[in-house]
Amino acid sequence: MTPPTRVAVIGAGAAGLATTKSLLDAGVDVVTYEKGDRPGGLWARDNSSGLSPAYASLHLNTSKARTQFADFPMPAHWSDYPSADRVAGYLADYAETFGLVPHLRFHRTVSSAERSESGEGWLVSTEDGRTDAYDALVVASGHNWDPRWPEPAYPGTFAGTQLHAHDYRSAEVFRGRRVLVVGMGNSAMDIAVDASYTASGPVLLSARHGVHVIPKYLFGRPSDATGGALSVLPWRMRQRLAERLLRLAVGTPQSYGLPAPRGGLFQNHPTISDTILHRLTHGEVVPRPGVDRLDGDAVVFTDGTRDEVDLIVWATGYRVTVPFLTRRWLGEDPERLPLYRRVFHLDDSSLAFVGLMQSTGAALPVVEAQAKLVAAHFGGSYALPRAADQRRAVARALRDATARWGADRRPMMRVDFDAYCAELPRETRAGRARLRRGTGRPFIPACRQESLV
Repeated sequence: MTPPTRVAVIGAGAAGLATTKSLLDAGVDVVTYEKGDRPGGLWARDNSSGLSPAYASLHLNTSKARTQFADFPMPAHWSDYPSADRVAGYLADYAETFGLVPHLRFHRTVSSAERSESGEGWLVSTEDGRTDAYDALVVASGHNWDPRWPEPAYPGTFAGTQLHAHDYRSAEVFRGRRVLVVGMGNSAMDIAVDASYTASGPVLLSARHGVHVIPKYLFGRPSDATGGALSVLPWRMRQRLAERLLRLAVGTPQSYGLPAPRGGLFQNHPTISDTILHRLTHGEVVPRPGVDRLDGDAVVFTDGTRDEVDLIVWATGYRVTVPFLTRRWLGEDPERLPLYRRVFHLDDSSLAFVGLMQSTGAALPVVEAQAKLVAAHFGGSYALPRAADQRRAVARALRDATARWGADRRPMMRVDFDAYCAELPRETRAGRARLRRGTGRPFIPACRQESLV
């Protein structure tokens, strides 16, 4: 009998767990490497990996109905926006329920993954000195764990404490301090709100560019509840309708003293918060424009305002880092790595990525759909298009994403949540049809290539 395909998965967060389950469902032999001591990845804030950016007050910013795995709905009695700790427990339950734990290798940090010298299969090495061979490799290690600090650094020196949002855990760190938060994303807003209850005086919130701020509830329902119904409309039409509803419900960011958004709704990632607007209107959080320079015990802003500050939180995002792959596989910049359907490497279909994307909605349904596509390919029921067709599809997707989000907003990684989650099942069906017709490129594991010679 031919041995089963053997696949290595890197990471046991949401993406890695969904991939492990899908590969097992497809009859594939899978081993999943995890640096930490438990499943859950970035959601598990006490994970020994030290990579989690989760803080005590963190909750979902997309509703559970739009966040849950299709194969594992969240309990009906849960609130619409569960805590990060509850989501971490949900992912651990997912791993137990589907029998994934025996396939997870904890405390196994991958140091390198490379094609074998023969070109048949992958060699995965870990920091404890072990190396194992696999037919295929799935990178599911996430990209929100390597903090991006301001580049280049702002001029001047600062006498106080500087903290990246990745390292924030609870509001006690702000007690009695004058606090500045730099950024306009979800973490920046959450941290500014937390700090406003313990800091000495109003918290300053600085950003060069604004974003749309969406409350978690609109008209008595989770604000993303209408997303599926509107997904049949072109995104420009959805944008106009959603912006009109948002203005009626809460007004514009400028009416709260925040900078105007750069681009329309669905073009830059909105911030989802019920509390930031409340703290702004009560003067507990005070807007500031972008930072101009650091000045000892103060910060000077682009409008000339100078404020004394004890602690700065840089909520300035993350770099995309895949430390165990070489430039051969990642190119000059992992953010610009072209992937067919944001999953398959164009030069080698035995290398796949799950979760290397930025979605307009929740991540879990996206990585679940990607995982099922990966499993169909490595399980032998799906064939990729010809190489030239893959490259044309990637070029077309990049062109559309650049037109929508802009060339400086990671367009290669961007996906529209509803459109993408609908597209991948269609792609799976198309790949099965290619396989039946013999017009596609099926995956042939190394163990079977030898038998074809």
